[in-house]
Amino acid sequence: MAPPLHSKTYPLTQEQAAKLRVVLAERGFKFEEKPYTLYAATKEKLSIAVYEKGPKALLQGRGLEDFITFVLEPEVLGEARLGYEEILDPDQFSPHFGIDESGKGDLLGPLVIAGVYVDSDLACHLRDAGIRDSKGIGTDKKIRELADVIRKSGAPFERIVIAPEKYNQLYAKIGNLNRLLAWGHARIIENLCARVPSCPRALSDKFADARVLQKALMEDGRKLQLDQRTKAESDYAVAAASIMAREGFIDWLDDHANELEIPLPKGVSAKVKESASRIVSTYGAAMLSKVAKMHFKTASEVLASSGA
Repeated sequence: MAPPLHSKTYPLTQEQAAKLRVVLAERGFKFEEKPYTLYAATKEKLSIAVYEKGPKALLQGRGLEDFITFVLEPEVLGEARLGYEEILDPDQFSPHFGIDESGKGDLLGPLVIAGVYVDSDLACHLRDAGIRDSKGIGTDKKIRELADVIRKSGAPFERIVIAPEKYNQLYAKIGNLNRLLAWGHARIIENLCARVPSCPRALSDKFADARVLQKALMEDGRKLQLDQRTKAESDYAVAAASIMAREGFIDWLDDHANELEIPLPKGVSAKVKESASRIVSTYGAAMLSKVAKMHFKTASEVLASSGA
């Protein structure tokens, strides 16, 4: 018997997102503002956040399964999905690698790329454990908890952390972020192929023409069926890869923030720019290339404002 469901993510159309808001209001949910969401609402122990990107709905808390079965599916989605995933989306439960990355939109910190292998049993285990896209997970603590779940599941995974200094060298040589991502994804796929040579397929989010990644693959990787699609993070293997990549990213930030004794925030906000300026003023301009992606416009602005 599967354990109780504590969280679930659903991709939505804009029309479904609007319809869900009406349904929540009619049922007395209390709305609140949250970053990156169209809206968020809670009632008793159940919370629902509908994220702008997608859009997609993240549901968490007590009474989740009843809400999905008796409200979300019949009134908003118009179809029964919960408990029928293996029938409705069998590819999620077939043997394949899922690939994802973290850090590509952050000035500070590395680019981390990870891949996870699943078969039917592993996909079911990750689903029942609440594995979902890392972008819908609000705290670093939860990322680390779910990464530990993935490790303990026995799912084979690979991860590469491209530290800023190496990232800047590669970017200068390759000159294109999509080609750099394709290179990193190809390395992960080849490493996974060595561990699970019988795996027939790999899936990643669509970040470029599939031919860019296909060209980057070496002999082992080219034997695979390579799939790219938008919203690939709804796949359990890709969601697990996103969590392993995010863990590598936040661990690097924490370790180097402690070494420098300067906070290293995520993203490209004013706080990020402030931290980058402190690094330059404390350690010199050369240090910035060891902690930041130098092709970002913000890096040039920091150097210019410091007189470097």
